[in-house]
Amino acid sequence: MRRILVVGGGPSGLQLALGLLAEDYDVTLVSPHGPQDVRDGGVLSTQCLFGPALRRLRRHGLFPWDDRAPAIGGVSVRVADARGGSEPTLSFAGRLAEPARSVDQRLALPAWMDLFTRAGGRHLRRSADADDLERLAADHELVVVAAGRGGLSGLFPLRTERSPFTAPQRSLMLAYVRGADPHPGGALLSRTAVPGAGEVFTLPVYSLDGVCDAVLVEAVAGGPLERHLPEGAGAGEVLAGVLDAVRAHAPWEYERLAGARLADPRAALRGGYTPAVREPVAHLSDGTPVLGMADTVVANDPVTAQGANMASLCADVYRRAIVDQGPGPFDESFMRAAFAAYWRHARHVTAWSRVMLTGPRHVWQLYRLAQRHQGTADRFADSFADPSGLIDWFLHPERATAYMEDVRRAAPARTSDVPIS
Repeated sequence: MRRILVVGGGPSGLQLALGLLAEDYDVTLVSPHGPQDVRDGGVLSTQCLFGPALRRLRRHGLFPWDDRAPAIGGVSVRVADARGGSEPTLSFAGRLAEPARSVDQRLALPAWMDLFTRAGGRHLRRSADADDLERLAADHELVVVAAGRGGLSGLFPLRTERSPFTAPQRSLMLAYVRGADPHPGGALLSRTAVPGAGEVFTLPVYSLDGVCDAVLVEAVAGGPLERHLPEGAGAGEVLAGVLDAVRAHAPWEYERLAGARLADPRAALRGGYTPAVREPVAHLSDGTPVLGMADTVVANDPVTAQGANMASLCADVYRRAIVDQGPGPFDESFMRAAFAAYWRHARHVTAWSRVMLTGPRHVWQLYRLAQRHQGTADRFADSFADPSGLIDWFLHPERATAYMEDVRRAAPARTSDVPIS
């Protein structure tokens, strides 16, 4: 039985570890936190799982929350007036072909950890550094690092031609709240874009005590959406900052959030990180190659809501590569081929994230078209489930212009105000 070491107990590492256990591999998971630590800890992220990721999880028996997590039927976009104003300058909602869902990772990760140990996996509860990897690698045929964006990710050199950013592009504030009024369009992933300042996202989430709403403010550093909170600010202070930013720049969202309160005492998070693409293979001091996965080597800003989806995809791609390798060596050639299979998909998300962070002129033109043309609104929404088609019409100004001309010739403009539920 081949021995695999997975370092990191986040979504990608756990899904890979569970998938390999099901394929009869001997799997050891290294992470510092146990299930109860995660359940009792602070909120970890926003996450919205779209159709393909949900299908993968269901296929492996990893999504038991279908009867509790709200079915998110579409993606709403509103654009704020950069000069201020009580109404958005444009608004549209696109329908998803398959409903999305969001489950608090403080529920999902402990459930998967419990399943992993019950299925016979070994969980070493400790932090790992490069020296630990070297010692552990001696007893395993393959080491996969799924430790997220910090710490061990520094072992993997930056790919500067794929990583134009040298600093965080957004200052992030997140709160899970109760007491908000329903979105007027139904259960949606809602995005309010504040030109030059950032974004406000909301979505319904199944959390520790039932359904609540996640509110995420992505503020351009130094811009009007940013709120300078004191070092060590508590969850209540983060929520106050979130609501203050929303009230000032997305008053239509604040109307339904005005009575919001924290969903639980630890339901807030703040921070920021630099989007980066790294080499997929790192070499330990003794020359042993290790394979990086998901956020460890491709970290995108949450502006495209793809983190949980890419974690699921990377776990699936790597599991297949490992199984298909049969008795062959898990050498550097294997590792680079496995990452290349993932990068064929991940590159679309990296390109999309870059466009959404920089907001070129053609994106705002496409938004104006989507307000009048439901087909464009729906196509944008379904790009969250499959970003690969964005290259044909959204990512490049010339292709966007050609697409807009085709739409205008083919169909009369119309506005759809049909609620999505």
